[in-house]
Amino acid sequence: MPAAYAADETPDAMIHRLSDEVLASIKADKAIQAGDTGRVLALVDGKIMPSVDFQRMTAAAVGVSWRQATPEQQKRLEEEFKILLVRTYAGALSQVDEQVIAMKPQRGSPADTEVVVRTEIRGRGDPIQLDYRLEKTPTGWKIYNLNVLGVWLVETYRSQFGQEISAKGIDGLIATLTARNKANAKKG
Repeated sequence: MPAAYAADETPDAMIHRLSDEVLASIKADKAIQAGDTGRVLALVDGKIMPSVDFQRMTAAAVGVSWRQATPEQQKRLEEEFKILLVRTYAGALSQVDEQVIAMKPQRGSPADTEVVVRTEIRGRGDPIQLDYRLEKTPTGWKIYNLNVLGVWLVETYRSQFGQEISAKGIDGLIATLTARNKANAKKG
């Protein structure tokens, strides 16, 4: 999408477009449907990550310790956290078949620089609440937190990461995430 258009896109229109593109990609790719993590990672990198402020998301998940981390530690935390999230949601993405995204009414004003876009995934079974926190940047809206079924992702990880940092420090958290990602990779 041209940058000029992306900068003018409303947050709910951006989420709607992104959701439609991701669902269409999943439905068209048998490898993703079969759970191919490499293909899921490529989809996430190509379609989703350009719309995410991943540094802000990781910094918020790490909490106050982020400021004490070196630039190299911050980079490693971002990389490992991204792998963790992709692997966590790879299974969910491979289950997509006839789901559709229903947009909830947008609240707020056009002047807002931070908003929540509320959606619902509808298909088989009960609808799934999926909300996005976004910030307005010079290049358009960026996602920095997700709420799945009433649980905000960043807050969930902040609690887990805080315990790990208290026990083992930033390098301990990086080591734990790396080990967890390697173990998940072996599981497939």
